Amino acid sequence: MQNTDAVRFRGVSFRYGQVRAVSGLDLTIPCGQTVALLGPNGAGKSTTIAMLLGLLAPAAGTVELFGAAPAAASTAGKVGAMLQETQLLPRITVAELLAFIRGLYPDPLPTDELVRLADLDELTGRRLERLSGGQSQRVKFAAAIAGRPDLLVLDEPTAAMDVESRHDFWRAMRRYARDGHTVLFSTHYVEEADESADRVVVIAGGRLIADGTPAAIRRSVGTHTVGIAVPVDGTGGLDRLPAVTAVEIRGDRAYLTTDDPDATVLALAGSGLLHDLEVHGARLEDAYLALTAASDTEPILEGAAR
Repeated sequence: MQNTDAVRFRGVSFRYGQVRAVSGLDLTIPCGQTVALLGPNGAGKSTTIAMLLGLLAPAAGTVELFGAAPAAASTAGKVGAMLQETQLLPRITVAELLAFIRGLYPDPLPTDELVRLADLDELTGRRLERLSGGQSQRVKFAAAIAGRPDLLVLDEPTAAMDVESRHDFWRAMRRYARDGHTVLFSTHYVEEADESADRVVVIAGGRLIADGTPAAIRRSVGTHTVGIAVPVDGTGGLDRLPAVTAVEIRGDRAYLTTDDPDATVLALAGSGLLHDLEVHGARLEDAYLALTAASDTEPILEGAAR
């Protein structure tokens, strides 16, 4: 494996005219990590990826891949990318496209391994224009890894996929990552980050606002949910229990959002309301929404997973 970091952003900024897309971004990704880049629309995710790939030059700061400029790393075959706007050529088969892509590299993955990693066994003879959206994404994934890149960059790779296609895609990506490759992906599906990333980086307004493992990001919010059976005499008063900030009724269950689950549970027990208890911490989605809603604050958990 490489002795240097896979990705380094140092004080990177970029503007589109008067619009700040990225502001003072510092980010380091060691070799071998799988990192999810999260943020709302307009947060700067695609601009960050474009600078990482050398498609845009930062207005300030530096970007390095494996200790070199992005263009040099790409020329050396160290980087593979799957971007949102990529279109497949019509009137050729999957096998023909893979053969062409493999021919561009001095030491490509063997065809059978490429087909296995991207789960394309039943598609090699099919023409590209006859593929479904999920199948097309798997072919694009195969094209991105054909040259054995040390760094794989995926920009919203499962957009418009159905649930089964998304599941198949991430299974293929995890197979590639298990071989020690570095993966950076952006996504709107927070559960994908929770399930497939070692580390989550959240940006909003062009700034890094959170950086850590999925578990650390969840803990940063500090809220829990306490679930109980709806009391027989109704739900009046539940919102006045210690540390409770919100109450939601779903069918025959009451869910209490609380900043101190121990205090809330003790109060429920003291009131005789502790029936069919469940307690769980914040979901990554809850943490993400809370962090982006408060994105005018200073960075939280920055560098926690360095």
